[in-house]
Formats: sequence, C-alpha cells, structure tokens
Amino acid sequence: MRNGDKVLVRISTWPDKDRYPDGEIVEVFGRKGQPGVDLQIVIKKHALRDRFPNSVLEEARRVAHRGAETDLAGRRDLRELRMVTIDGEDAKDLDDAVSIERKRGGYQLGVHIADVSHYVKEDSKLDKEACERGTSVYLIDKVLPMLPAELSNGICSLNAGEDRLAISCIMDIDGSGKVRKYEIVPSLIHIDQRMTYTTVNLILEQNDACAIAAYQPLIDDFRLMKELADILRSERMNRGALDFDFPEPKVIVNEQGFPLEIKVRESGAGEMLIEDFMIKANEVVAEHLIKKEAPALYRVHEKPQGDSLLRLNNVLGVFGQKLLENRINPKEFQRILNEIKGSPGEKTISLMLLRSMKHARYAPQPLGHFGLASQYYCHFTSPIRRYPDLVVHRALKLLLAGGIKGSRKVQLEKKMGYYSERSTIQEIKAEEAERDLVAIKKCQYMQQFIGEEFDATISSVLSFGFFVELPNTVEGLVHISSIHDDYYQFNDRNFTLTGNYSGKKYAIGDPVRVLLVKVDIDDVKIDFELVC
Repeated sequence: MRNGDKVLVRISTWPDKDRYPDGEIVEVFGRKGQPGVDLQIVIKKHALRDRFPNSVLEEARRVAHRGAETDLAGRRDLRELRMVTIDGEDAKDLDDAVSIERKRGGYQLGVHIADVSHYVKEDSKLDKEACERGTSVYLIDKVLPMLPAELSNGICSLNAGEDRLAISCIMDIDGSGKVRKYEIVPSLIHIDQRMTYTTVNLILEQNDACAIAAYQPLIDDFRLMKELADILRSERMNRGALDFDFPEPKVIVNEQGFPLEIKVRESGAGEMLIEDFMIKANEVVAEHLIKKEAPALYRVHEKPQGDSLLRLNNVLGVFGQKLLENRINPKEFQRILNEIKGSPGEKTISLMLLRSMKHARYAPQPLGHFGLASQYYCHFTSPIRRYPDLVVHRALKLLLAGGIKGSRKVQLEKKMGYYSERSTIQEIKAEEAERDLVAIKKCQYMQQFIGEEFDATISSVLSFGFFVELPNTVEGLVHISSIHDDYYQFNDRNFTLTGNYSGKKYAIGDPVRVLLVKVDIDDVKIDFELVC
C-alpha cells in the first residue's frame, strides 16, 4: 500500500470525540490518476454490476446458440419491407428499426423493436439479472449492459443484413399527425441498412452529394421520414409538450480513458426523427395496454405542485413571469419557455422549470406524462437496455396469445409494483453514475489549462459567489472572496451580487472573462477568478 493509492474501505468503528474511525481496506483500485481507476470508483460508489454471474453467461450462450429463428408461426413476415436502423456510430445494441411508406391520406410508419422477450423468459436467470440491473449504464466509452453481449450485441441486436425477431408497431398516420389505425404484431424482419445519425444528417440537412449517392435507394424514405417527423413534433408541441434545449456534453477520450475533448453534443434531423417516432410508438402501445386492461409498466411524469411551485414563482417573478395555480399544465410551462427564449435568464428559468417537476418514474398505473403532454405513455422501444420495455413486450405478447385473466393477471399485477420501484431506483443510480464520471473527466480535461483565460457566462448566483459555464459546458465557481474591487452583497430576490460602493452587479446570463486557477479532481471542483 502506497500513498496515493485509491482504495475501498469498510468502516468497523465509528469516530467519537477522542478517536478517529477504524476500518479495513477491502479493495485497491490503483494509483491516483492511473487509467481506469476513476471508472472503477464510480462503478463501486454506485454499486453497479460490472460482471455477470457464470450461470447467467451460460444461459445467454445457450439462448444465443439457437440463432435467429425463422419460424413464422404466429409472426408477420416483414422481410420484404424496406427498413433501416439509425443510431450513433459507436452503438452496438440496436433496439429499433423504422420503415415508412406514403399512404393515401398520410403515412404508414413502422417501428420495429427487437423481440428480446422471445429469448429472455420470465423468471429465468437472465430475466432476474436484467431486473436487478434495470438498465444498461453508459459510462462514456464503457457500457455496463443489462444483458450479456451474446444477446445485447448479438442475437437481439437488429444488425443489418440478418433476419431478426421483432415486435412491430405499424401505424397509419394522417397529415395532422393523428394515428388513424395501428397494428402491434410479432414479426420477422430484415434490416436493409445500418445508418448513423451523422450520415442521415448529411443527407437531410446538408444535401450532401456523396452521402446521397451512397444511399440512393433510401433517400426518398429519409425525406419522407423527415416530413412525418416534423408533423409529429408539431402536433406534440401544439398540445403543450415541453422542449428543454439544454446543451449536453460529449466527452471524447483516448484508449486509456483520458479526455481529449469536451464539446456540446449536437442533435440533428436524424436524432430528432428517431425520437419523434419512438415517442409516437410508446404512446400507441401505452393506450393499447390500457384499453386491454393489461398489467404493465407505464412511464409517468406527474405535474409539479406544492413548495416547488412556490420557489419557481419566486424565481419567475425576477424575470417578469408568473405561473397561475389554476393553470399548471404543459401549455403554460411551454408559454414561459417560448417567452424567455434567447433572454439572459433562459437557462436559469428552464432549469428552474425542470427542477420544479417531479422525476419521471415507472408505475403500474397510467398517470400520464406532463413533460410530453401525453395522457398515456410507456417505454416499449428499448428492451435490450431497459427492463420496463421488456416487461411491456411480455404484456403485449400475452395479449396476443389470448389475453391476461384470472390468477395470472393477479400475479402480474403484484409483480408490477416491484418492477416499477426497482426500475426507477436503477435508472436514477445509472444517471448519477453517468453524471459523476462526466464531471471527473471535465476536471481531468481542464487541468491542462490552469492559468489560461476563457470567455464564460454566469449560470447561477449564490451568497458565496457565482458559477460560470464555458461554451463546452464545463462549469466552475468564482468565489466571492476572489473579487477584490468591492464588497459584494447577495440579493436573494433577484439573484444578483451588487458592489456596496460601485453598484456593479453580477447577474445570471452576464458574460464574463475568467482565469482558471484550480482544478481539484478528488473533490471534482473547478475554481475560476475574474479577469479585471
């Protein structure tokens, strides 16, 4: 054991006023700064499962060995239907494929989702492990999958050029974005092309000649998809769906996991059309399950209420806005987002609106989705990486097989309570782990720039100083003690720091020039000072 080693310690005796705590070293992660140590710490901190038990791996190998079955009993043969997957360049677990045709009076959209439930049977070893994990966890360049690679990257993944089993939601949608007719069927599909968001964006946004020539047989499909996606998004916005446009960081790392670049993740037409199609399929499936009174899991997002609304109105008042208690609905939130767009307080108000809402969760009851302004919503489109989607698939297949009745229905209703609680807990844990690792990587990246100046924007103001954000989403603190030109008072009514003698103010949204003075990777803190 050496000074600087990162270790996991079990505390055996808690401290009191006369002694330090006693403990024992359980695990040594490695030297501080050594490649991979930060990742292992995040995994251990959040109690993530980074290895599959041998029994689960053996079952996965047996299941995958069966291969892509082509028995059409009870399945719709859709292999002649032209379809593609559209994902990020690095994606290996391809859950969803899409197809489109122009129909009289509108469009026929097919959303085809990997039939994971065919391979992962209820209460099998694979199923129990997937339920415990709840979700795949994406830790920058490493994935902790919900299912072993033989399934997640293999037999369940909708890989181009291979026959795959799927559950298809085929929707006839009119020119206003309304679903006039739909079918949900087990299917056998064949993916014509594995597309990336980058390439689809080149085709749809830049009219790139090379990309168009390379994928000529599919170009009309992509343009038709964009046309329908615009209609669906407009319909969703018209009913009050919220669109929080926060810049998300994308961390580029080398083979050792050291960050080479931090930049803003871009979202183009390709990303947006897949989002629009998946949302519509989720809504259709949720309403179908409700009509059939099937035990299932729903994605719910309840409207804000109580103290969170009071705090929100206090902040909104500073910017001349107010929410009326009798008008707490998505359209009212959308109105405020539209009115503050482009203003200095846009990010702060958007964050406060978001924080006033409850965290989306899973529940056995269809309680609606406030943010999407959806009366019915579930997760259906990602059964490789989310357990609730797998549960929804099983419910659909039971309905197709004759319905869910009697003791079987009672049994499933009891399970849904545990599934919903477990899935929500695991989702939150995964989100926290992903944020923690990104924050560490930001610190590692910024360490090389100590002593350099940056343009920044004040993102929040507190009694002890203010936080600034760089264009690449990196945030840090300018402590009030480092501002020497005056004595500054914090005003908690309008969230400003004001100089006693000069009257100079620092407020949210103000541009500033800052000097990077300190990066603390252990405590994940970045400190700046103002450049006078």
